Order: sequence, then C-alpha cells, then structure tokens
Amino acid sequence: VQLQASGGGSVQAGGSLRLSCTASGSVRGIPAMGWYRQAPGKERERVAYIGVGGATSYADAVRGRFTISRDNDKNTAYLDMNNLILEDTAPYYCKLEPGSGNGPAWGQGTLVTVSS
Repeated sequence: VQLQASGGGSVQAGGSLRLSCTASGSVRGIPAMGWYRQAPGKERERVAYIGVGGATSYADAVRGRFTISRDNDKNTAYLDMNNLILEDTAPYYCKLEPGSGNGPAWGQGTLVTVSS
C-alpha cells in the first residue's frame, strides 16, 4: 500500500488549507485513515481520524476548526483546516489505520506553515 499526501503550503493565520491523502495498492474495503502532525521538539500526535464506518474524532486542539472526510470510491481522505493558527505549523502525515484488514501504513509528510 502507498499513501500520497498533498495540499500543504504556507498560509496566514486565520486562513484555510485542504490536505488530501490517497491510498493505492492493496487497499481492502473502506480504509480507516488518520491525520497526524509532528511539530518541532514534540511527539507526533493524531489530529483527526475517520473510521471504517465514517465515525470521526479530533484532537482537542483542532476540534471545531478541522474536518476529516473521505471519498470511499477514491480511497482518499481529506483534512479541511480552517482558522489556522501559528501552533498548527508542522509536517502533516496521513496514516492508513488498522481496519478492514488494512494497515498500518504511513504516507510522506506535507508541510503546513502558518504565519502571522
């Protein structure tokens, strides 16, 4: 399985970005997927998750600002990030989570930089 993430970039505080992550290869069923980030000097943390059945969960730091969604036909997960703040700056990684006989597998990071 390969995961291709895209959509990172530079944005001013208060702005928005949309990240995408497409899983290809031997993906089974509907993939559970997660978005993680790792700020400098900090541990990698999960910011959003979407389960096989579509249930979602968010880290407290992003709840209400970020939305995870998935296109099942394309095996693609999205992370819509609104009202970005400086603390959101980090490389973001997508992960094929265990479920439906898949995972885990990581994509490469896509860098999000928020400036004042």
